Amino acid sequence: MHCSNSEMISVLGAEPGRELHITRETSLSRAGSENMFFSLRVVLCMHGRAFDLLLEGEELKRCSLATDGNSERVSYFMDAFSDFPAPKERLAGPAQLRAVFLHTEHEQRKSTTVAQADMKVELLPALTDNYMYLLIDEETKEAAIVDPVQPQKVLDAVKKHGVKLTTVLTTHHHWDHAGGNEKLVKMETGLRVYGGDSRVGALTQKVSHLTSLKVGSLNVKCLCTPCHTSGHICYYVTKPNSSEPPAVFTGDTLFVAGCGKFFEGTPEEMYRALIEILGSLEPATRVYCGHEYTINNLKFARHVEPNNVAIQEKLAWAKAKYDSGEPTIPSTIAEEFTYNPFMRVREKTVQQHAGETDPIRTMGAIRREKDNFRVPKD
Repeated sequence: MHCSNSEMISVLGAEPGRELHITRETSLSRAGSENMFFSLRVVLCMHGRAFDLLLEGEELKRCSLATDGNSERVSYFMDAFSDFPAPKERLAGPAQLRAVFLHTEHEQRKSTTVAQADMKVELLPALTDNYMYLLIDEETKEAAIVDPVQPQKVLDAVKKHGVKLTTVLTTHHHWDHAGGNEKLVKMETGLRVYGGDSRVGALTQKVSHLTSLKVGSLNVKCLCTPCHTSGHICYYVTKPNSSEPPAVFTGDTLFVAGCGKFFEGTPEEMYRALIEILGSLEPATRVYCGHEYTINNLKFARHVEPNNVAIQEKLAWAKAKYDSGEPTIPSTIAEEFTYNPFMRVREKTVQQHAGETDPIRTMGAIRREKDNFRVPKD
């Protein structure tokens, strides 16, 4: 049995010819099931033309649009389109509409630079909770950008540091990571665009597991970590003969205290990605992930292992960082093994919580639980 219904919850007009229609869609699947799925269908109507956008799952959470349609953000969204052209001129499409809907006051998050003798990484907050990363080789002043969803912000950072941008490292094809590629290569010509999936925009070289490339004097090794998407790549960055810790850019495979949803993969694949591939990197490797999900991830980790002191301490630290507007990134591979339940699926405490004795089945069980986890306020 599957049934659904749609309910118009808001029609807002900024001026004649411009309206925003917000519809809440509810679906009920499986007879007798209490699993109800909500989404918001947003239609921006401009001069008789409609641009349709469906927000669901993680995007709906990040959008934080009130389901009664009365959120103050709605007026912000309408203001963002106030200078759109008449129909004879070029109009924005669904991709731009989506970007604006996920553009909130979180845009004020601070950028932060992690400096080492061999490399520098600037954390560039994007959209509501994404991170882009400007990777700078200190020896040659050559730079790469990881997941440049907001190209102008990237170029502003490049100018600030006085470096030469040569490379785009795309972790996966999802719009909030690869959605800025095509615009960036038009704004800055001659860029090399790497990714592991033909769905990545503006791709110039498709990479595979253990493909090596250079950013100045830095070595970049591509690690294939399919699961969140089938073509997901993590980028492991080292400097020859350096005593400084390496860096790994993990996109939506590994988060601080969490991992990405298994959209196109299996528990076996995520186990291999987290434990066998990323988990085998040097313990001091700094982990730069794709989203600021740390606090909610740690609340789930606390639910899985309520007596784990490392989780309790990291959660208190993360709350303090968040309250001061600072990022909770990077972590390290060694730290992840102490508080990330998806990196701890071989631990008896995590297996007992999942009711499993096999680490791969444990991986699947806690991911399913996390997908439906209601995050507590404390």
